[in-house]
Amino acid sequence: MDKLAAMAAFVEIVDRGSLTAAAEALGKAQPTMVRSLANLEAHLGVRLLRRTTRRLALTPEGRDYLERCRRILADVDEAERVLDAAHPAPAGLLRVTAPVTFGHRHVMPAVTDFVRRWPEVSIDLLLLDRPVNLHEEGIDLAVRIGPLADSTMVALPAGSMRLVVAASPQLLERHGVPAVPQALASLPCVQFHGGVGVSHWAFMVEGRRVQVPVSPRLSVNHAPSAADACAAGLGFGRFLEYQVRDLVQQGRLEIVLAAFEPPPQPVSLLTTDARLVSHRLRLFRAALREALAPGSQR
Repeated sequence: MDKLAAMAAFVEIVDRGSLTAAAEALGKAQPTMVRSLANLEAHLGVRLLRRTTRRLALTPEGRDYLERCRRILADVDEAERVLDAAHPAPAGLLRVTAPVTFGHRHVMPAVTDFVRRWPEVSIDLLLLDRPVNLHEEGIDLAVRIGPLADSTMVALPAGSMRLVVAASPQLLERHGVPAVPQALASLPCVQFHGGVGVSHWAFMVEGRRVQVPVSPRLSVNHAPSAADACAAGLGFGRFLEYQVRDLVQQGRLEIVLAAFEPPPQPVSLLTTDARLVSHRLRLFRAALREALAPGSQR
């Protein structure tokens, strides 16, 4: 069985909505398309399509396989384009993920510029405040902020981000500006539990890493909501600097204890080393790295 031809036939069947229409589009006999689909399903050991007298419907396995087929066929098409000097432009689909606020503020502009520059590239951008398994979820590139634990990934450094403590001017007027991190143990706090620690906040005191226990009055899993709560005077909050940048610029929050901040969190661009990096991914990774370079972020 020619797997690529079978994949292309499967995609055509789904896009055309029927075996007959797909056969006409590919210039093949309808029985040939039936055999191609049946052989592919038998080879995979799963049913890809549910066929009735009126319509075709993808099974869950078929839906997942369809997206993978599209990407593989696009990779093959792009490989041929790269070898053809007359068609050097990248093409195909990229699936990218980034933290919600950071992605909206910094990654989305880079995506917009890239898609505008390379109209034959499509990007599926997933903004998620949770760890994503690149292998299992079919992600080409992930933007990560913080230490990396997975050594199976290929990580390209793309800057760093401060981890700051912020509070509203009204709260600072009531409680005073803390002189040392340990003071936070007895002060009201708001916790954004997005991967930066829940019960203890880390600081550098006289060259030593110190963990300060905090008892949050409010815990939120959404950074903008936690930042708004701090701006409303509910407590001190710990955030990545970009998460409170607008509120600080507006004067609704002030950064405190800057002299005790831990080392900045690394920003990394992760790709899997399980397959070759496509031409479009290599170009996008370079463009995103340039957009995230220190001094480029606003």
